[in-house]
Order: sequence, then structure tokens, then C-alpha cells
Amino acid sequence: MTSAAPTQKQDRLKAHFNDHAPTEHSKRWDDLWSAGDFLPWDRGYANPALIDTLAERKDLLPSPKSASGKRARALVPGCGKGYDIALFAAHGYDSFGLEVSENAVRVSEDYLREPGEGPLEGEYKISDEKVGRGAMKCLLGDFFEDGWLEGTGGLGEGFDVIYDNTFLCALHPTIRPQWAQRMAQLLAPGGVLICLEFPTHKPPKSGGPPFSLPPTVHEELLKRPGEEIQYGEDGKVLSTDRAESDKALVRVAHWKPKRTHQVAIINGEITDWVSVWRHK
Repeated sequence: MTSAAPTQKQDRLKAHFNDHAPTEHSKRWDDLWSAGDFLPWDRGYANPALIDTLAERKDLLPSPKSASGKRARALVPGCGKGYDIALFAAHGYDSFGLEVSENAVRVSEDYLREPGEGPLEGEYKISDEKVGRGAMKCLLGDFFEDGWLEGTGGLGEGFDVIYDNTFLCALHPTIRPQWAQRMAQLLAPGGVLICLEFPTHKPPKSGGPPFSLPPTVHEELLKRPGEEIQYGEDGKVLSTDRAESDKALVRVAHWKPKRTHQVAIINGEITDWVSVWRHK
């Protein structure tokens, strides 16, 4: 049985960032990757919730390859070692990960040379031989800047799929409006943003990273990307009746996955949610 109380790993991770301004957090992440002996977010494989989404919810996703042979592009900011890069590539997408840490990029590059078939059910095998495997690449850069986009062929019309898992929750809450604005900018007109909402059970005032991310956070951020959201005295994001802006991302699907990483199973109950978003 997993306890809802903060674990020693969560406390240690939070302590690593305490008393450091958000502008210093990139360096603090790189320090962890450099040491390599404390990477609590690395579970050894892609989240089963994403594995199931790509296998079972193709109706929500852009086709990985057009009739002309052009591949759709997937982006995974904060990709870590690169398990999600390998998974999207196995489904035919040209898959790009992004890391702010040079050491993380080195680890990812080593892993992506030969990710193998995957430790769960061969999830990194090509899912459709007619579609084949897409490209795999981890890039170094700041999500909020443009330099790294050159390594993807440029922004162009945007990315067809963007996946956020343990990226938003790693950002200081003051940066959340920028996250929403940037997601809206990077997402292609017909693309989808897939968010694995974690941790939803964590008390907001317990701090982070990872910072508490109940579904209300995404709802409020994405209805008016770039604008500040409201918090109550308990630190929870307040649900409002603000109208959607013309840049809004709207939620087209929301469900509790049947599988996820063990860390999000509390007293036998899955606490993660999967949400899928499109441009208004």
C-alpha cells in the first residue's frame, strides 16, 4: 500500500530546490543529472497510461504518417532519459525530446542509440510495419526560447502531438502562465496536447517539485493561455467562469487511466488523469 504522505524521495527533491530562485532551477536539475545517483522521476520505462493512450485512443490522435509519406512530429518537453521519445517513434511519429540539462541530453542520446523493445510489453517495437518507425532525437534548450527549434526543422506549423508528463509539475507555479502560452504557440492547428496530470493528490501547500496538479490547474491555465490564474488561501487553484480566449486550448477528452506508475497509486487507487487538448 502506498501512503499519500510525502515520501523521503519527494522531501529530498524538494529540499534540493529550496532557497533557490526559479531562475536557478535549470542548473539544479542539471546538477542532479550530473551526479546521476538521485533521479526519482526516472521509472525505467514510459508511463503505462501513455502506452495505453497511443495504443487504444488513436481516434484522438493525428495520423503519424500522411498519404504523401510526411511524418507528424511529436514533442516531449522535459523528456528525461527518453522513454517517451522511443514510444512515440515506435508509433511512427518523428519524435523530439527537449531537456534544459546538458547531462540529461547525454544520457538520452546514449539510451536512444538502442532503446530495445521495452521492459513491459515490447512497447518500443514498431507498432505498424506499414507506418514504420519515426526519428528519435533529444535536444538541448529552454522550452520558452526558440533556439532548439532548429533541431526539429523549425516551428513551421507546430507540433502535431505534445506530451506533458512531470514537466508542468516540475515548474514553479509562477511560470505556469508562460507554460500555457508556449504550449498554445507550439501546438499545430490540428494537433493535440496530451497531459498526464500528476500529482493530483498532493496538498498544494506542500510545495515541490513536483508541485500539486489537480485537473483544475490545466483547465484554468489553458482557457486563457498566458494569463494569471487564481489561488485560494489553501493554495488550491480556483475554478472560475472566465470566458475562453481566442487562443484557448479546449479539452476534448479526460479520463482516469487503467494503469500508471506506482507512485500515483494511493491506497490502491489511481490518482492520475489523462487529458487531451486541441486549439479552440
